[in-house]
Amino acid sequence: MMKDNIVKTKSFDFAVRIVRLYQYLCCDKKEFVLSKQLLRSGTSIGAMIREAEHAESKHDFIHKFAIAQKEANEVVYWLELLKATDYLNEKEYENINNDAISILKLITSIIKTTKAKVDTKK
Repeated sequence: MMKDNIVKTKSFDFAVRIVRLYQYLCCDKKEFVLSKQLLRSGTSIGAMIREAEHAESKHDFIHKFAIAQKEANEVVYWLELLKATDYLNEKEYENINNDAISILKLITSIIKTTKAKVDTKK
């Protein structure tokens, strides 16, 4: 059901960055709890988008994207917490947080557009 794969590409690239950030936090900063949460939510975004590619219906597509939206919002929370606790400096935080917010906005837009299309068919 996905016509444009920008969100697929961006979410995959973001997941790669999250994995690398997780490795940095574990190896260099010796932070294991928050980083695990970040890893889980940060890689789930792309996984949900991939699932949505083969959604059984428009409603299923919207549902999968809604889960990706929640995961992206959770990533923003973990990044804020890592910054507030000095595991990430301002530059590290801003760089990846901007990407997270960009993906979140893209996902939100896709959900709104798809819902509007579903509503007009009723």
